[in-house]
Amino acid sequence: MLGNGEVIGKLKMSWDELLRHGNEPFDLSFPRVRGVHPSLTLTAASVNGCGNNDGELLSSIVDCEIARDTDTGHTRFGEYMTSKMVSDLNDAVAHFELVLERCPVGHPDRAAALTNLACARLQGYIRNDLQDIDSTTCLFRDILALRPQGHPDHPSSLYHLLKALIRRHSKEPAAVDIRESAQISLELLPLCPEGTYLRTVVAGASGMDYVIRICNDLPIDASDEGIRLRRIVLELCPQGHQHRPSSLYKLSWALGTHFGQRGSIVDIDESIQLGREAVSLCPEGHPDRGVYLNNLAFSLRSYRFRHQGKSDDLNEAISLYEEALCLSPVGHKSRDPRLGNLGGALLDRFHQRGEVEDINRAISLYREALTLRPPGHHKRDTTLSNLAVALKTRHGKSHANEDLNEAIELYRESIRLTRHDHPERHITLYNLSSALCSRFTRTQKIEDVEEAIRLGQESLAALPPLHPDRYHSYMWLQEAYLSRYRVQCNVADLSLAVENFRLASRHPTQGFPERIEEAIHWARQAEIYQHGSALEAYRTCLDLFDNHVITRSSIISRRNAATAFRGAQSLPVDAASCAVRQNDLRQAVELEERGRGQQWSLASRLRTPLDDLQSASQALAHKLSELNKRLSDAQGSASSADRAAADRAAIEYRKLSMEWEATVTEVRNLHGFSRFLLPPSYEDLQAAAHDGPVIILIASKYSCNALIVPTSGVPHHVPFPSLTLTDLEKLKYDIAMAIRHASLMSPRESRTDLIVLLRKIWDEIMLPIVDVLLGRDLKVKRRSRIWLCPTAAFTSIPLHAAHPSRTKADGSGRELPLEDIFICSYTPTLSALIRSRQAMRTRPTSPSFVAIGQSQPGAGQGTALATVDSELELVHTLVPPNVNFTILSGDEATQAGALDALRCNTWVHLACHGKQDRKQPYNSRFAMRDKPLTLLDIMENDTPQAEFAFLSACHTAVGDEETPDEVIHLAAGLQFSGFKSVIGTLWVVDDEVAKHVVEAFYENMFKDLKDGVLDCTKAAKALNYAKRGVKKLVPLEQRIVFIHIGV
Repeated sequence: MLGNGEVIGKLKMSWDELLRHGNEPFDLSFPRVRGVHPSLTLTAASVNGCGNNDGELLSSIVDCEIARDTDTGHTRFGEYMTSKMVSDLNDAVAHFELVLERCPVGHPDRAAALTNLACARLQGYIRNDLQDIDSTTCLFRDILALRPQGHPDHPSSLYHLLKALIRRHSKEPAAVDIRESAQISLELLPLCPEGTYLRTVVAGASGMDYVIRICNDLPIDASDEGIRLRRIVLELCPQGHQHRPSSLYKLSWALGTHFGQRGSIVDIDESIQLGREAVSLCPEGHPDRGVYLNNLAFSLRSYRFRHQGKSDDLNEAISLYEEALCLSPVGHKSRDPRLGNLGGALLDRFHQRGEVEDINRAISLYREALTLRPPGHHKRDTTLSNLAVALKTRHGKSHANEDLNEAIELYRESIRLTRHDHPERHITLYNLSSALCSRFTRTQKIEDVEEAIRLGQESLAALPPLHPDRYHSYMWLQEAYLSRYRVQCNVADLSLAVENFRLASRHPTQGFPERIEEAIHWARQAEIYQHGSALEAYRTCLDLFDNHVITRSSIISRRNAATAFRGAQSLPVDAASCAVRQNDLRQAVELEERGRGQQWSLASRLRTPLDDLQSASQALAHKLSELNKRLSDAQGSASSADRAAADRAAIEYRKLSMEWEATVTEVRNLHGFSRFLLPPSYEDLQAAAHDGPVIILIASKYSCNALIVPTSGVPHHVPFPSLTLTDLEKLKYDIAMAIRHASLMSPRESRTDLIVLLRKIWDEIMLPIVDVLLGRDLKVKRRSRIWLCPTAAFTSIPLHAAHPSRTKADGSGRELPLEDIFICSYTPTLSALIRSRQAMRTRPTSPSFVAIGQSQPGAGQGTALATVDSELELVHTLVPPNVNFTILSGDEATQAGALDALRCNTWVHLACHGKQDRKQPYNSRFAMRDKPLTLLDIMENDTPQAEFAFLSACHTAVGDEETPDEVIHLAAGLQFSGFKSVIGTLWVVDDEVAKHVVEAFYENMFKDLKDGVLDCTKAAKALNYAKRGVKKLVPLEQRIVFIHIGV
């Protein structure tokens, strides 16, 4: 109904003139209406009267009545639009209702009849002459059901429903209507070509433009549904749209808030990207530029910097805050909060760099902000508290007593200005407690620490049991008790400090990062004061790490979560060392495996258990998945300023947690799921030693030890009493230097420095282990297999190459090196070795072998490798002729091609550049023709049928030094993706001489094949024999660079 029923033009024409057109269609044009020229295309024809058939006559009569009442309804409606007489509207509605009665369900004109009635009633509602909008909206929904997608009138019917929803929202605002309006607008816009009347009204101020404006005025909702709405609104605002900057800003804000709740780095990255675009669309002089600058800076500093600790993010945030402040001169309404924002960012940078000018300027900014919030200002207490925090922070650097004393007075004034029932008063209470505790450390005035304890207790009393900020009260209470213990040495204070450590780190509604920080501090203090809770503290740390990291949805985000904590890198080895010192060797193995194998075990857990559970109980799998999502959504909601709302949220959180725990218990009652989501026990882990002992080498600042996990029985402890972590770090550095120097020598020169270092490895590390292995308790046979599982600094030391390089004391011959006594392999973790062995139970019947080489890597990936193609051909000549063999090289050796080859083949030889990325090990990569093949690509490429891989590339078995799991490297990634046996490298490979090792390896590998079947379990022995066989051809550092990992 174009024009909503108003008369847009009148036409008089005689019958003769009308019929003169014959059967040909003709157009009638009307005057311009709202920028559009309405027109009709008609065809006129003369028809005979009805015949004598009663049915045809009745149908004709009904059709005539429908037409008559429809025309009368339109006439009355047109008069209503002109006269605004309600009686005309009522008459029109009555006639349209009569028409609808004559068009029952299934009638071809029912949709048109519904449209006439609904449009008339909507116009009455718009003019406040009719009140029932709900039933009118239902009519439009009925129309849409009769005109589905593809119907010529589907767009106009969508528009009518959109208009009804918008009108209802304009009078009775409801979020559900505006959300549906946004969804309809997104569906409708592509159906309205540019230049059409429908496009004009849909995109106009009363249509889509209204929807966008209202959506952008809604409060930020960081739920999945809320973010979906923001995405829809942004889609409605293409490049050049006037509302695009504000829509970008709102979605950026919502994603940032979502990140704060969930911690997914993907959210904050997108938030920053959107924020950058919003700023770019607001050039200098734009009234909203300051707002968008502030939002982008907040995302960079408060979210990503605090999550990842990248100084570039913080520096950019400071620059943006600076510009936003410049846009807020003296007298600007936003100057005081922007002063505070910049001050907070400079305070963060001071914590990172320790540069005094940052903390001094932060204090100056806070002081200016305080002048803009004079006595009586409703936010003066907040600024007083912020200034106090900055002064206390500067005191920590300068130890200036005046800073600490002023901070204490500012805190006291802030407390005086804050109502006793203020929802954030407890924050200033525990901050003052912290400041008094610091002053007590200097002055040892007992009244300061006793007041600090009282304030901490008062802050606790002000909070309900599950309030997240109880964590901070516990934290500062433990500091106060610990401070008093250091002075008075009262064991009761140490016990109270430990109890508050325990309460803080286990407080269920505080976020995992804060609790992890506190648990780490607990473990460190328990070590210092030799408190019996140290092992409990380490277990708590690892529990929290698991729970924190598993909430992340991707491999990268899980590692980022694990690297966000200072001092966490050494947790697994320190925990294992603590258990060793307490003579609990089983638990030492469990703790070491749990922390060290966290990234791999979590990746495995997220890849398989729910799939396994799905096959065992589909209902439980679905229930657990839903509960995980609901728990994630509920976290943090207990911090509402409304006490009643906070209590309800806390109760709901507790209820969900109990339901989750009950569901996991149900799962563990299923056959085969008793250890579901539990770390492996020592008995589980001992399966790794099925074919030979596993030696775990623990490098901790508290002690350096080895634990031998035998095929059966308890672990055996090998102490290194004269070896410290500092010694190992120096040994690691010396080896790296010796390798570098050796690479510059000619092949015939003696590697004296390296030989001396390998002797040191033998004497101080491997000889004590070998003595225990060969001793009367274990009696491990010579030339049998052993597995090395090094940690921390041990991972960069070539343990397998330990060599005494001297004559026996009795002169009867040379002392044997380690690789002449045992066949050495490595394993990243015990669990990785167990998984590989289990996967060997199902072996492919027809193995296939692919040799992948890239001698001309893509731009930025390295120089050309002259010997790659000849190495591939060499491998081809050595592989048994009955094995299906293919070569992938040159332009075919792309990232996608290599991934496909890994999926489709059971044996792989890879010859190319390899690069370990120590900052982000999942970006460690093999150079391909187009783009690199990364560790992340390999891990996400499931290859359950794979068996063996030879990585003839550099740095393929060098780990990650920044996480508690130091074994994130290319060789381990291939093992994780499905390869059971892998040859990797510890440093740079000289491809000119490496081919000798390759040739000798495959000759030994394929010698004496049983029934012609390839056997990947022979790889360790084949490598051992190969290295012995090429001593005269290959320099020492190029022989020991190769190691075996896996079965």
